[in-house]
Amino acid sequence: MFRAIILTIFLVSLLVVSTSSPAWAAQMNARIDPNSDESTFKVTYIKTVFIEYPNGGKIFDELRTQEWTITGAADSTNPGVQNLINALNSKIKSDGSQVIISDLDVTYNFHLKGRNLAAAIDYKLILEGTLINYIISKDQSKTLIDLGWRGLTATNDIVIDGVEINHPISLLRDKEPAVYNILAGTEAEQILSKNLIDANYILEQPMTNWHFLFDPTGINVDAGTFGLDESITGFVISHWTMGESSLREGRQVERVFEAEVNADQKYVIRSVQSADAANLSTIGFGALDLLDGVEIAGVTPTAPSGYATTSTGEFPVTIVYGMAAMAAIGGVGFFIKSSRSLKNQETAQTGIDPSRLTMYDTSLASGGYHTNRGEAQLTDDSDYQKTRILYDAETTQQAPPQQSPPPQTATPTMLDQACGCEADSGDPDYSCDCAMQGHCICSADCTCSTDVCKETVGQL
Repeated sequence: MFRAIILTIFLVSLLVVSTSSPAWAAQMNARIDPNSDESTFKVTYIKTVFIEYPNGGKIFDELRTQEWTITGAADSTNPGVQNLINALNSKIKSDGSQVIISDLDVTYNFHLKGRNLAAAIDYKLILEGTLINYIISKDQSKTLIDLGWRGLTATNDIVIDGVEINHPISLLRDKEPAVYNILAGTEAEQILSKNLIDANYILEQPMTNWHFLFDPTGINVDAGTFGLDESITGFVISHWTMGESSLREGRQVERVFEAEVNADQKYVIRSVQSADAANLSTIGFGALDLLDGVEIAGVTPTAPSGYATTSTGEFPVTIVYGMAAMAAIGGVGFFIKSSRSLKNQETAQTGIDPSRLTMYDTSLASGGYHTNRGEAQLTDDSDYQKTRILYDAETTQQAPPQQSPPPQTATPTMLDQACGCEADSGDPDYSCDCAMQGHCICSADCTCSTDVCKETVGQL
């Protein structure tokens, strides 16, 4: 039971920390082909800046009705893109990796929308490029590939076609100089000066904590019929995924930086970035390792014999068996409780205990066919008239509703029951029971001991 409680807490914690924001600060996708000298990658950087002016003021006057968009694209022939390539390669080298970015395309989209209480500026930057020099060594059985290039970050100014794309404060300086003059020299300027091109967290998260999936789809004979890329035909694929908030990777939350600016009015500046995410795959089966502090993968065409892991190693197996155990425990508990409830229903006394009831005769009949009518009453109920059922006589008027119960006398003998007289109809076969009390006329020789018969006999 103790283990079941611990496992329950474990699963609940996993569900709680597994929630993450749908927008990512840096989202990376790359596929490394160990059989080629170059591979492609794509990284998207997203950030949103809110400038709040609930009390009005100069910034309110400047941005309330403003809306503009700046977009652009450039390739490696652009001097600004060349500057960015050099900055990224310098960062990769400082991280200990030998990988080089040989080609890069840049697309950016910046949008400002002013409203009555706040203005929002969305920054989106997309880098698509080519990686080379990622093969460390290669032989007939295994290829070692470099994975230490993942922290694609640039801290310097990157100017493309006159637009500085790496620092949000630069865009305000160029497009909204009145707003920039109010924020300059404050903590808000420091927040807005943080570089947009930042994927350090993707590198800092060890790939042993990433989710791993081994996909043998490429080795299927008919894989090409499903539109499979020809470059992976005949090979298996290894996938690593980072970005899920979990116990292994840690709880990932959005990064929010906030500052207050006291100028002509009080303003609040917030910069919001969600947790990073990455998807990295390689053709072949990849086994992670370290080489001089740099993460690498040893890639083979097929998986080792007997290999049967899941997307997260043994972790999901524990979850699956744990959930199965909890379901079994819950089922056993349910059946035990149901069995006890059923037994209680079978043995429990319902209604009134018959030992507490007393029988009262309400009518008797005489003749060839006798029908005795009666009703039951609680022995501890002194007021019998509250529950007494009254019956209509077939030949006379209804009995008074408040008539007292008959006295408790000895059971009449057959002689007493036979005693009676002819009814008004004159039919001698219609005999009256003396217990009918007033519903018949007794003869002079009636020996019935009831008062009504005695009175009748006395009158004859």
